[in-house]
Amino acid sequence: MHIPDGFLTPGVSLGMGAASAATVTWMARRAQGETEESRAPLLGVMGAFVFAAQMINFPVGVGTTGHLLGGALLAFTLGPASAIVVMTAILAIQALVFQDGGVLALGANVFNMAVAGVLAGYLPYHFLGRGKARGIAIFLGGALSVITSASLALAELWFSGVRMPGAILGISLALFTVAAALEGLITLGVMRAVETMNPGWIRKPPGLRRPALAVLTVAAVLLAVVGVFFASAAPDGLERLAENLGISSRARTLFSTPLSGYETRFFVSPWLRKATAGAAGLVLAYVTVLWLGRIASSRKEN
Repeated sequence: MHIPDGFLTPGVSLGMGAASAATVTWMARRAQGETEESRAPLLGVMGAFVFAAQMINFPVGVGTTGHLLGGALLAFTLGPASAIVVMTAILAIQALVFQDGGVLALGANVFNMAVAGVLAGYLPYHFLGRGKARGIAIFLGGALSVITSASLALAELWFSGVRMPGAILGISLALFTVAAALEGLITLGVMRAVETMNPGWIRKPPGLRRPALAVLTVAAVLLAVVGVFFASAAPDGLERLAENLGISSRARTLFSTPLSGYETRFFVSPWLRKATAGAAGLVLAYVTVLWLGRIASSRKEN
């Protein structure tokens, strides 16, 4: 789902970057009004958990994988404004540190997953999440976030001159639909697990409960350090689409880092390469989001 550099025209990249910058700035200001000092650890843990979950690719079709986006999950637990800020931080870390998604395409990826994906995912929850259809709303929110993000990515490719035959487009949409359904199921499972441990925790996020945070922290560590070794190495839906369209060679990397591709290059052991990179990313995501949360709470107090 992360668009690399080289796929979008400069005009599309600049336009999406401007839209993302304006929207994220506005949402960051809104998030300040709902961020208490006591919520900062919650933001950090959720940011780290979603970062780790995005590292785990699972099969969604023959030779194609998907991974949790987590936008809807963040929106349900943090509120849409804070979720957009947290997801933006995650995507920035992925692009700048791990070369997952383009630097020039970061604005498009932020708009697709952190803005539109989060808001679309929150809609069913906003209207149905307090009633008997709560479970359905959570599932639909998770699924809708993926469909929205994928549709925008396809539209941006089209506006960048990438033409897609009907058959290839149909296969891609089918794979994205499978990924969306899995996103909805995973999101529903995580939400039910958290609320089982701490009833009311999601509805009153300022009142932190240690058991839920502890479990999410342990889960994030296991995903980042152990789970990555079992993740599928097959291309995701967007990468498979690029292969089918013959545009994979357009992908560009502006610079390289020691953690490029979620591997620490100076280790020989494959597990150590993946585990240390996952752990480093986990810490970076937690610290960055925690820092943003504390800045927001301090500005609110001032």
